[in-house]
Amino acid sequence: MDKIVMTGLQLYGYHGVFPEENAIGQRYQVDVEMYLPLDKPGTSDKIEDTINYAEAYEVIRRIVEEEQVFKLIEALAEHIAAVLLQTYVGIHEITVRVVKPHPPVKMFFDGVKVEIHRKRA
Repeated sequence: MDKIVMTGLQLYGYHGVFPEENAIGQRYQVDVEMYLPLDKPGTSDKIEDTINYAEAYEVIRRIVEEEQVFKLIEALAEHIAAVLLQTYVGIHEITVRVVKPHPPVKMFFDGVKVEIHRKRA
């Protein structure tokens, strides 16, 4: 299956288990892989035959930066996948990765990442 891949979306949100995460917020990185046939837009060269990734970015940005606060990045990833599948009926499958580069814990590492893969029912 063909796919459109959006990587390294840098967003600022207020998600987390700890109250200070909800008050101060932090940076998140989101990657999305949208699986859909791209033969039609490949031959038509028309934006209406594909997913406008600028619009998809705005959907993701609103979820991370403006919508409800999630305690877990697992829930944030799940919500991103569900909304994109609902918004763009052409997507057959989707993979969403959410990275929390600096979780407020006493550990030294490059952050934590969740990855989910969902298929249209």
